Amino acid sequence: MPAPSVCVFWFRRDLRLEDNTGLAAALASGLPVVPLFIFDTEILGRLEDKDDLRVQFIRSRLDEIDRTLRASGSGLVVKRGRSKDVWRSLLGELNIKFVYFNRDYEPAAIARDAGVSALLAKSGVEARSFKDQVIFEASEVRKDSGGPYTVFTPYSRKWKALLTEEALRPARAGKGSFFRHKARGVPALAELGFRSRPFEFPSPRIDRGLLRAYGETRDVPALRGTSRLGVHLRFGTVSVRELAAVARRTSEAWLNELIWREFFMQILFHFPHVADGPFRPEYAGIAWRHDEAQFRAWREGRTGYPIVDAGMRELSETGFMHNRARMIAGSFLAKHLLIDWRWGEAHFARKLLDFDLAANNGNWQWVAGTGCDAAPYFRIFSPEAQTRAFDAKLEYARRWVPELGTKDYPRPIVDHAYARSRALAEYREALSSARPRPERKRV
Repeated sequence: MPAPSVCVFWFRRDLRLEDNTGLAAALASGLPVVPLFIFDTEILGRLEDKDDLRVQFIRSRLDEIDRTLRASGSGLVVKRGRSKDVWRSLLGELNIKFVYFNRDYEPAAIARDAGVSALLAKSGVEARSFKDQVIFEASEVRKDSGGPYTVFTPYSRKWKALLTEEALRPARAGKGSFFRHKARGVPALAELGFRSRPFEFPSPRIDRGLLRAYGETRDVPALRGTSRLGVHLRFGTVSVRELAAVARRTSEAWLNELIWREFFMQILFHFPHVADGPFRPEYAGIAWRHDEAQFRAWREGRTGYPIVDAGMRELSETGFMHNRARMIAGSFLAKHLLIDWRWGEAHFARKLLDFDLAANNGNWQWVAGTGCDAAPYFRIFSPEAQTRAFDAKLEYARRWVPELGTKDYPRPIVDHAYARSRALAEYREALSSARPRPERKRV
């Protein structure tokens, strides 16, 4: 007998069963839904740390989804390999009529999805994609002239003007059913070439009390004043529609953070050159210092500036760095040390639990002054002034730098006044000359 017709839902950055746009559409198709996740070896192969907490987080969430599906006689189908190779194999195993997935907006993901969709089409299988990880996609918030926004404030005004209750409405799954089969379970980390380590991930719970105070507490790193929902938003274990609906009612400041996320996504989409270079081409001529010893000191939290070092150590230990500390540490690398911001971007990409290409790139270009911000290179944070403003009692600094105030803590590796003067001179020189773009040295 011929195999029964099925549709497949492909989980990616949407690891939840509730309020999932593509999954709801698949369940409404009338066909049994095969829930699929692919551990893409092209992505896994680029991860340097074999105890990468992000893989551990994904695996634990997949295990939760699998256990829920098993209660209804189904289960998650988990494959490992290159995406196109996995799909070639599945086309030979299942009688697939449709493939549903939620859209991803990073350049590599767009190329991957185009390749998979073309492969499916050759076999007569229709790929259907949906908006899910954003409220508005890149082309939905445009200037009146039709072009994309490159400045946040007018973008955010248009974003808010377009926001309706319909845009925040949860995706309801209806009465569809999952394909019944004997699931094999989720592979252990060791099978994937990774190892686990004890770690408590942030809760996905939305703390409304915290959000109501967010505007007043978010800049104080010693306080628990930020949501810590970044990793859940990154991997879609919570719905952005739910988050935006709560933010709309409780915190304008936190809603703006969600809008910044989409702003940087549309910048990356419309200006893909930012993935490997400055948004403003005139900043390509900066002669960055390739000082690997100072870069190592910054990376390890040994710069002699406590607030910088606290942030870097927090990142190394937890995969998280407070937002204010991110700005200070990033500015210190690019402006005080005049080290290529892309070195810092790559380090954050390696360490951040909530790493997102668009946000990481956008924020690094913001602190480096090479991005689409209205106040570019002449913004240079003073670590001492930032400490006085946001960590005057050194609570945050002492939490992560216990040797502070002892002979074991290093002296500053660069003088602030000298570093500021040097950075301003180099930026001005780069902007005023036709200096060719220096070769980018990788670490």
